[in-house]
Amino acid sequence: MPLSDDQPHTRTRLPVDEQPSTPATLRQSRPLRTLLTVLVVVTLLVVAISIANRGKPATGGSSSDHAAPGAVSGAGPAPSGDQPVGTTVNGIASGFPHSDQGAQSAAANYSVAIGSADMFRTDSRHTIIATIADPGAAGALQSRLDQGFGGDTAARYGLDAQGRAPKGLTFVSRTVPVGTKSTNYNDGDAKVEVWCTGLTGLAGERSVQPVTTNWFTLALSLHWTGSDWKLTDFTSRQGPAPMPGDQQAATAEEITGAAQQFGGFRYAR
Repeated sequence: MPLSDDQPHTRTRLPVDEQPSTPATLRQSRPLRTLLTVLVVVTLLVVAISIANRGKPATGGSSSDHAAPGAVSGAGPAPSGDQPVGTTVNGIASGFPHSDQGAQSAAANYSVAIGSADMFRTDSRHTIIATIADPGAAGALQSRLDQGFGGDTAARYGLDAQGRAPKGLTFVSRTVPVGTKSTNYNDGDAKVEVWCTGLTGLAGERSVQPVTTNWFTLALSLHWTGSDWKLTDFTSRQGPAPMPGDQQAATAEEITGAAQQFGGFRYAR
């Protein structure tokens, strides 16, 4: 029954904490919520940008901004933008640039040639030496390498006097450059060290000389002939060798197939 205007009204006052929120209070809370939302969004954007930029190389700057020689770097020397040479002589890369990087590229390719199976055969060995050696040093290099790859060395790997493997077996000898380092350079001469890993042995089911790996460093002396870098001398030392990995050795059939199916490379810094 509705109350008349002259009937007394009863008012109940709730405690402050229990009073319903007024529209003014709601209006005051909305800006605070909006501010918190904006702060959260900005924080997330900053984190996302930091993650996206992590690991990106710095842009700009000249070559003088790069680390000085000998500086420690986890990635090691960076490859240059120079393209590998496009010409060959007797299957060996040639026509290297007259520059420090050209000398390093020549040294890497010559290391591959010196460590190839062709060096164990007299005719192909002489062809390699004539291709990569400076004319003034070719005679001495040929005499030295004839002693190093012929006779007892070939027999030690189970090869005959002509450097041929026994029937049914494949002789494997490959040098794979891992990196190069110029130790001395001028317009006429260069000395380059090439860190290498190598494969050597006889692949096949009856092999008593299984293919094994080796780590070594070649130090090559090169001379600019006026049109290309040519070898004048080289030395070899063992290592540095990394810790062997926990990896199962391939079967004789797998190694034979890999040696016959996978070709080598031309190298450029």
